[in-house]
Amino acid sequence: TNIPFLQNVLSNSQFLYSTVDTQFIDENQELFNLKPTQNRAQKLLHYLGHIMVNGPMTPIPVKAKSSSVDPVIPFVSLGATFDVAMRFLWECPWKRLQELRALIPNVPFQMLLRGANAVGYTNYPDNAVFKFCEVAKENGMDIFRVFDSLNYIPNMLLGMEAAGAGGGVVEAAISYTGDVSDPMRQKYSLEYYLKLADELVKAGTHILAIKDMAGLLKPEASRILVGALRDRFPDIPIHVHTHDTAGAGVAAMLACAQSGADIVDVAVDSMAGMTSQPSMGAIVACTRGTKLDTGVSLDRVFDYSEYWEVARGLYAPFDCTATMKSGNADVYENEIPGGQYTNLHFQAHSMGLGNKFKEVKKAYAEANKLLGDLIKFPFSRSRSTYVSNDQQIGILPESPISFE
Repeated sequence: TNIPFLQNVLSNSQFLYSTVDTQFIDENQELFNLKPTQNRAQKLLHYLGHIMVNGPMTPIPVKAKSSSVDPVIPFVSLGATFDVAMRFLWECPWKRLQELRALIPNVPFQMLLRGANAVGYTNYPDNAVFKFCEVAKENGMDIFRVFDSLNYIPNMLLGMEAAGAGGGVVEAAISYTGDVSDPMRQKYSLEYYLKLADELVKAGTHILAIKDMAGLLKPEASRILVGALRDRFPDIPIHVHTHDTAGAGVAAMLACAQSGADIVDVAVDSMAGMTSQPSMGAIVACTRGTKLDTGVSLDRVFDYSEYWEVARGLYAPFDCTATMKSGNADVYENEIPGGQYTNLHFQAHSMGLGNKFKEVKKAYAEANKLLGDLIKFPFSRSRSTYVSNDQQIGILPESPISFE
């Protein structure tokens, strides 16, 4: 805030010739003739602080209206994330978890743990991470999916130790990028993932997960990766999480299941597809009558879907489909994670740049190459998924509810 004053001092001839004394300011009152500035940096910092505390205030770029019809609630409950409960719903996340636990006593709950970052966006003291996991377990959490956005093992090991010390089931997740079926993509090769898996299994993980946030797992890559992991670790449960941005999610998850995956994440039909998870109904139907038959009634799946289809209409102005109309296979080129893709697309439309989103994605891909081909990972997402714990795929009466 004293920059204009300092500029006057630095341009003063007496100061430049080093002839100042203790009366310098008193004798040079023109130093206080401050030139007004636009103060862009301070305005930007104020804006960023406002957004961080109060959330985005960007006008909605669509004219969609909320549905006037309330959904008929089926006999099912779902959860949100710790971050969303605190910052947007203004609820106590522990109380929400306690209430869900009371209503759903026989279904394992699963959450994400960002290693040393816990559920936040910065590193926390080790004792804070340990205490968080302890309290989470006490309040009803069961399975802790521990990951690091760059597969940094020391960060993951801390989270795994904290989750285990708290009494939780530890699910170590490998963040996936690249294409193991492409011999030209050597940075994230099959050997890279097997080496990571070796270290995580050696560290004592109860479940081994593949976390494919950009939806890059193709069917052939799924067969190669899951098949190799199953051969190397015949007794450890394998869990696969993907997004359906390109539209190949159902095929990829079926390939994972056929190659030995025990669990795959799906979303109820009316909430599936695009940057969400693959369709539950499609997978249940495709496995019907096979050795992977989930045993789930399609009629029940339709009940869930009908509820969420109507519920989704209540949030029409904020729905990604307000600006996104379909999935896009160019994700195999730009490798933008699901949550980030949705946000970028909506933000581009908010800024009047919807017609330039192709250039935005191209710039993203170029930036990724300049930075050395990073694992791409969104900072924050909120989505509930359904998984199975019984050598099958789909949803069973005692399958986990995931808080992501």
